[in-house]
Amino acid sequence: MLDLILPPLAACMVIVAIHSYLGLHIIAREVIFVDLSLAQMAALGSTVAILVGSAPGSPTSYAFALGFTTLGAALFALTRTQEKGRVPQEAIIGIVYVVASAAAILVADRVPGGGEAIKDILVGSLLWVTWPAILKMAAVYAALGVFHFVLRKRFLTISFEPETALANGWRIRWWDFWFYLSFGVVITFSVPIAGVLLVFSFLVVPAAIAFQFSTRQGVLAAISWLVGIVSSAAGLAISFKYDLPTGPVIVCAFGAMLTLAFLVRRLSQRAA
Repeated sequence: MLDLILPPLAACMVIVAIHSYLGLHIIAREVIFVDLSLAQMAALGSTVAILVGSAPGSPTSYAFALGFTTLGAALFALTRTQEKGRVPQEAIIGIVYVVASAAAILVADRVPGGGEAIKDILVGSLLWVTWPAILKMAAVYAALGVFHFVLRKRFLTISFEPETALANGWRIRWWDFWFYLSFGVVITFSVPIAGVLLVFSFLVVPAAIAFQFSTRQGVLAAISWLVGIVSSAAGLAISFKYDLPTGPVIVCAFGAMLTLAFLVRRLSQRAA
């Protein structure tokens, strides 16, 4: 059994390492559904790649997915405003998600086995992940981790203190593009393995829990990583023990952790 559970557990740990950190930026920026939107753009790119004759998981498929997420990153960077506009950016993000989803369905309709491809994109293939795929994903994420570490002052300031970035005269849209592009690369590699729904949970739930207990960036990262590790490990264990679908169980485990965190937070406030 250990041989079966170890690869998906390792994949979850790799995904948690970067998604839980990026989730802090997403919560701070209040663009919660940007993950789903970029994930759907990546899914659309993968579906188009299949339409033109590329195999799922091939370099061409990844290139198409990254190309479509780059378009999404550029759009989200351009639509960011420093003041409250007539149309909130979250509305733009939602529109991109809906249009990309509809386009993916239309493309899949012209692809043999397109319905199965859409299902795989939603739920992923976590149980069947291989060590080469995990190592490739880990190498990409490590490079992106270095990228974010080098530019951490810019990205953290823009996410957590945008007024300071404006006062310093930074080109926020330019830096937003690079942030969303790096985010899109992460999504491109994680969606085929974990699926859209689980990737969203990895990104948002640990960060949402962390913000219940602290506003310090170091503490936020520590709590987010810990929650991601515990939730994914617990979900995998329950899935294997009771022979349940892995992705949905892990998503439910994240939901249970979020509920528990809210209860702990409320109880601690009453006690104080």
